[in-house]
Amino acid sequence: MKKLLYGVAYYDEYMPYDRLHKDIEMMKDAGINVVRIAESTWSTVEPQNGVFNFKHIDRVLEAMYKAGISVIVGTPTYAVPTWMVKEHPGVLAVTSAGQNKYGTRQNMDITSPTYLFYAERVIRQIMDHVKDHPAVIGYQADNETKHYNTSGPNVQLLFIKYLKDKFENLERLNKAFGLDYWSNRVNSWEDFPNVDGTINSSLSSEFAKFQRKLVTNFLAWQVAIINEYKRPGQFVTQNFDFEWRGHSFGIQPDVDHFDAAKAFDIAGVDIYHPSQDELTGSEISFGGDLARSMKRNNYLVLETQAQAFENRVPYPGQLRLLAFSHLASGANMVAYWHWHSIHNSYETYWKGLLSHDFEPNPTYEEAKTIGKDFIRLGDKLVNLKKKNRVAVLFSNEALTALNSFKASTFGLDYNDVFRLMYDALYRMNIGCDFVDPSNTHIEDYTMLVVPPLYAASDSLLERLNCFVENGGHIVYAFRSGFADENVKVRSSKQPGVIQMACGTSYTQFVSANNILLRDNPFQVDAGKNYLSSCIELLVPNSAEVLAYYDHPYWGEYAAITQNNYGKGVATYIGCLPTNEVMEKVLENALKKAELWGPDQENSFPLIIKSGINQYGKVIHYYLNYSISPNSFRYPYHEGVELLTDKTVSSNEEIDIESWGIKIIQEK
Repeated sequence: MKKLLYGVAYYDEYMPYDRLHKDIEMMKDAGINVVRIAESTWSTVEPQNGVFNFKHIDRVLEAMYKAGISVIVGTPTYAVPTWMVKEHPGVLAVTSAGQNKYGTRQNMDITSPTYLFYAERVIRQIMDHVKDHPAVIGYQADNETKHYNTSGPNVQLLFIKYLKDKFENLERLNKAFGLDYWSNRVNSWEDFPNVDGTINSSLSSEFAKFQRKLVTNFLAWQVAIINEYKRPGQFVTQNFDFEWRGHSFGIQPDVDHFDAAKAFDIAGVDIYHPSQDELTGSEISFGGDLARSMKRNNYLVLETQAQAFENRVPYPGQLRLLAFSHLASGANMVAYWHWHSIHNSYETYWKGLLSHDFEPNPTYEEAKTIGKDFIRLGDKLVNLKKKNRVAVLFSNEALTALNSFKASTFGLDYNDVFRLMYDALYRMNIGCDFVDPSNTHIEDYTMLVVPPLYAASDSLLERLNCFVENGGHIVYAFRSGFADENVKVRSSKQPGVIQMACGTSYTQFVSANNILLRDNPFQVDAGKNYLSSCIELLVPNSAEVLAYYDHPYWGEYAAITQNNYGKGVATYIGCLPTNEVMEKVLENALKKAELWGPDQENSFPLIIKSGINQYGKVIHYYLNYSISPNSFRYPYHEGVELLTDKTVSSNEEIDIESWGIKIIQEK
């Protein structure tokens, strides 16, 4: 990237009247330099089977090119047209709930040969039509792609072939998955049952892994087609999304982000978040750190909110804060979904940068200030590189496996613990990356923070033991090491292989109902010293006890331990604590690892992020996520505050307004 991209999604097809040139005029005033088009409108591009109409694409491309605005063209394959379903009803996915009905998007079977035939045809038609247009800088393959729970007969057959390749024979499969239980044993491949109703978590987790692989293969297939047409200098991306809880929340259960991202030139992401009084920036940071880690490089924010729902209209100053927060995590593009608000159908009140009247509004006026600053400062802020010493080790397999036992583990949810640990790092201004079990760079880090690694191979756990032995620091959440990669519980004491490095073990776990940590060991507010979900009754071997349970029977057991192993340290949290306790535990571990520095003199709501720009200069972002003004002592070399062009001295006390930003470049 040679410049920052500031953009919007634009749908000429949705407009109630022709205002393309007026929209472009307003975009130019706002500093918009890129639009994303076409990913949602297959029925407009191909109104009838084999009949193509590129009117909307052509007029937008021509108008944007004349205005000097670049275009990202999306393949429209995530929402199928009516004629396809009428002629081929089998393209709609069959799920455990039955066959999907037409109406919503993402309702198709991404393995259907019929669907893939038509998808390939429309991709090739669009690519052949737009590939040489000078406005086009890149392509988006599909949209927020997932497997959509497809599990019909075709998918079941593919799954059996997958299992044959992986296990070779049924005896290995039956043993690995423990299928003798409740007569689930399969004695002939021809008798293999539909897995939608399975009660075996090993089998259901393997099917979920297989479904994620379908997504990886589907996206790689699209990228391969696009690559046949794209010109040198053009890129292919995808707007990956996250688990949805009314906003972006945690690891996406239905996609292996790191595996799927391999096919793309640059990672892209959609990030939505609470706003107004609930704005913390944690979703922006989490989504950005994950996107940056997918390809260990800068990334694109292809969708984020401008207004969205009525409770998402940002307070004055928040839109600017959000835009620069994306850049602070390494984004090279910030784009809103979308430019205009739609006047009908499902997303009528998912408002764009403009409201339904298309007139300038306070959010649009604030966007204009962002666009001007992106143009003025873009060469100093684009391509920000980071060298973090802390990484969060996440696992899709552990997520699926742990969540399959919610009924037996007091509602324990992987992403809840994942965000508990990540958000604690965020609030303490600890920059971090993400790694998964396949990552070859794990040993590059000083500390790993590990949410519940419930399902993991012996080789992975032994690797983590070696990481500690060789001088690394690990903080484990409870339920780590419990089951092997096939979700079969280990027959040793828990936490299995990692008890060697952790220096502690347990044989029982119980409900955390009304249990506290004895004597409030981390000196948090009394009301923040409680535990939830379940607790593990830890018996330390060589480990130091950081906290005991406060209970007449369980009080003899440790809750949190820390163990010196080789040259490193392993901290094991045998319970689910509050945010405040989690911060204290991580603070202790960070200090042991000598990772506590000047940025940790401040904490949320003052968020600090840093990196190296393309000129080799250190950039520090100071982001005030508060309605109240704040201040901080600047501890680094003399620099220049880029937004005001004022010199900043080392140790200078700096005021920062509510929802404010300071960007300091060291000299």
